[in-house]
Amino acid sequence: MDIVCLDLEGVLVPEIWIAFSEATGIPELKRTTRDEPDYDKLMNYRLNILKEHHLGLKEIQKTIAGIDPLPGAKEFLDELRTLTQVLILSDTFTEFAKPLMEKLGWPTLFCNSLDVAPDGEITGYRMRIENSKLTTVKALQSAGFETIAAGDSFNDLGMIKAGRAGFLFRSTEQIKKDNPDIPAFEEFDEFLAAIKGVLK
Repeated sequence: MDIVCLDLEGVLVPEIWIAFSEATGIPELKRTTRDEPDYDKLMNYRLNILKEHHLGLKEIQKTIAGIDPLPGAKEFLDELRTLTQVLILSDTFTEFAKPLMEKLGWPTLFCNSLDVAPDGEITGYRMRIENSKLTTVKALQSAGFETIAAGDSFNDLGMIKAGRAGFLFRSTEQIKKDNPDIPAFEEFDEFLAAIKGVLK
């Protein structure tokens, strides 16, 4: 049985941290997993900036409330879910994702969680499991699933390469150049057609 594993940010919705960077006027927060392969390093960098500017969960959630899925993303996801099981594997956080999941029609999401102080300061984060995307794909495979995976960033490459098929979607030129063996797409219709082509 097939299961499609999709990244969230950059694939189905805009990058939350880029949107928050634009909302706050703090350019340093534009850095994402497209730029930094080390997720722990990236998150600690972000948390230090938030602390420096006295920003917390409430401010980020206010920005997220105004984010809509990428044009065509919900229609793509709706059609894909009529064809096969779909699981969104993201390094985002439960505290960020709920309004986005509502706008996408409540797909299944596996992500991480934040440590938040009573005053709303984000004091830390908890990864669901180490190397969560690849680890989850391997667990699905051990349960008898054939995985098809897609994403746009460094932290997606493991799950993309581990499955029966994998794709880059709206990735960076550098990641595409470094991984010429992975088919890359920019539009949802061609992306959906490629997935349909490998579904059993």
